[in-house]
Amino acid sequence: MRFWLSKADNQVVLISVIIPTLNEATRIEACLGQFEQQPGDWELIVADGGSGDDTISIVRARGVLLICAASGRGPQMNAAAAAAQGSALLFLHADATLPPGAHRLMSETLADSGTMLGCFRVRHEAERWQGSWKSRLLRFADLRSHYTRRPYGDQGLFVRRLDFENTGGFPHQPLMEELDLANQLNRWGRIVTLRAEIRASSRRFEANLLRAVFCMSFFPMLHRLGVSPRALIKLYGHPR
Repeated sequence: MRFWLSKADNQVVLISVIIPTLNEATRIEACLGQFEQQPGDWELIVADGGSGDDTISIVRARGVLLICAASGRGPQMNAAAAAAQGSALLFLHADATLPPGAHRLMSETLADSGTMLGCFRVRHEAERWQGSWKSRLLRFADLRSHYTRRPYGDQGLFVRRLDFENTGGFPHQPLMEELDLANQLNRWGRIVTLRAEIRASSRRFEANLLRAVFCMSFFPMLHRLGVSPRALIKLYGHPR
């Protein structure tokens, strides 16, 4: 099944899905497998930052394009984007599951020339907290993706490849690279958050709820005030 970027020029949208990984052996199989149930033209690219587990062997066994790059989401995603063939790029975390009909939703969104960047809402799913009262706290975390004007990386950012290239790609910094890309693209046009939801793991919140909420709530403001990503990452811990 194929979807079209615009009826005017009949250009088929091949969407290149770029998944940055570092030791994601327990999740990458499901992440890649979801595209067997997602209609549309997809190119899957895994950008690995030096995994020491079975991530790379799982990717190779599936025949998915593997790009090995310097560790860090920015460098990894830039390296994969340089190898991508699609007219649109989707940057997807390894613990994320797209909503049904994602290809059509993204194609229709990017058909509007005034839209520079699109993303989804997020619904976090409990893992260790499943069945616990703590799982209700995740609904508060989900509200951020409903109201924020600048999307986070867990929302599945998608962009036309030419627009991404014109920005120079992700900045080479250890944190907030996706937010800085969004800020850059917002100067040229709209950022659209779709009502459809990505399902994402709640592992960050389950690991340290207070730290995750603090980082999610205050890091964008601190970054705007001039606090460097290298300083912020000391509070955040490892991005994955």
